[in-house]
Amino acid sequence: MALSIFDKGAFAPCPAPFNMAEHVLAAGLETPDKPALSILSPTVSKDWSFAEIRAAILGTANGLLASGLAPDDILLMRLGNTVDFPIAYLGAIAAGIVPVPTSSQLTEFEVAKIIEHLTPAAILRGQGIACPDTNLPVFDTVTFESWHSLPAVDFNRGDPNRLAYIIYTSGTSGVPRAVGHAHRAIWARQMMMQGWYGLSADDRLLHAGAFNWTYTLGTGLMDPWTMGATALIPDQGSDPAQLATLMHQYQATIFAAAPGVYRQLLKFPIPDLPHLRHGLAAGEKLTSSIRTAWKVKTGGDIYEAYGMSECSTFISSAPGSQSVEGSLGKPQIGRKIAIVDETGAPVALGDDGMIAIHRSDPGLMLGYVGAAEATQDKFKGNWFLTGDRARMDGDCNITYLGRFDDMMNAGGFRVSPLEVEAALADFPGVTELAVTDIAVKQDVRLIAAFYTAEQELEQEALLTYAQERLAKYKCPRSFIRLDALPKNPNGKLQRQKLRAFADNQ
Repeated sequence: MALSIFDKGAFAPCPAPFNMAEHVLAAGLETPDKPALSILSPTVSKDWSFAEIRAAILGTANGLLASGLAPDDILLMRLGNTVDFPIAYLGAIAAGIVPVPTSSQLTEFEVAKIIEHLTPAAILRGQGIACPDTNLPVFDTVTFESWHSLPAVDFNRGDPNRLAYIIYTSGTSGVPRAVGHAHRAIWARQMMMQGWYGLSADDRLLHAGAFNWTYTLGTGLMDPWTMGATALIPDQGSDPAQLATLMHQYQATIFAAAPGVYRQLLKFPIPDLPHLRHGLAAGEKLTSSIRTAWKVKTGGDIYEAYGMSECSTFISSAPGSQSVEGSLGKPQIGRKIAIVDETGAPVALGDDGMIAIHRSDPGLMLGYVGAAEATQDKFKGNWFLTGDRARMDGDCNITYLGRFDDMMNAGGFRVSPLEVEAALADFPGVTELAVTDIAVKQDVRLIAAFYTAEQELEQEALLTYAQERLAKYKCPRSFIRLDALPKNPNGKLQRQKLRAFADNQ
């Protein structure tokens, strides 16, 4: 019996000593005057050459060290959608300091929990970005932008398995998890260069996301720079209707975005895009309707990738690689992926199971910081369990079948309903509350909250309470009062019935 295991090809192990930021910037040494980054608007672009971006990053490393931080210290990043974000992020890593990039949408309530959990050595804070009062050193925009012009320092090189950065993900328990990644995580991304992107030094990759989104940080910035390609990022506040015009005007060869951005783009006229070879999509499932409509309007394909905070992307379709329509694609060459049962044993080809990654994958997280038990719970033997259901066919195409748990997808962000429920449970008058994501139209899902109370509660007050305690993308868009929440005979909440109730309204 053939088992659903993909274990083909191999890449050389990550060299040692190693620094992630040095690896990202190495290709740019060959073309120091070439644009590494262009920040786009319909009227003008702001360009950073590879030499300029390298100098700003290594100057920032100098500034961080001179301010009293030391290698292995944790640095919380509360920055907006500007070039300061990748410069500070790579500057910290260059110095051996551990950055924690966070969404600018997080509230003071959420940031306070991160500070309590990680006890960072300092905070970088952009103007207007939520952050609670703290006794920690806080560096403002004027300070960290002044570091750009400081003399360069040497990269902090060491064991590629040491902690490089931490990102937060919504945990299935309802507690956001701090995902710790090693410097070697960037080494693993070489599997994506041809296994998803089809990326070369000649490309101009336009990513539609904000600087301070990890999808943009990886696919939109670090990966093009690793290849010596040019990254194109729309200026903050850009209208989605302008994206196709920017692609045309600045001769983008590859476009990357979440599926929802493609959906928005397709509402507007799209000019001729003679330089665009293809699009990339990740963050949520790409529907066949979006893929087909994009092909009709542009003549190009969209290549989808599947990944997660714990391992970036590792399954994808790619230029020149045939995959079954409707599937996620195939595991990237160099990965070891399986479809497993509840015991962690690989199932037969064609059978349903859970997507799993072998613990030897160089892109897999080190673990959840400060949560050893939660880390261990994600493994069965040598397999890391993703929580996503799928099946693998004889050609290694993987078809996504949904979640084993109740995790929601909100605009490309995975959100635990338990986290949202815990934040809202204390609203005065609410006796019980549950949330789930519901379909509001084709290809669009939003979070809705269902509650019980003696009387109907004011929608505006509920929405305001949520906005004070949750990032915007986690906030329910509507609150629906029920006489009782649907439960099974054992008292377990039945979220699927909440979705069915919403569909019938």
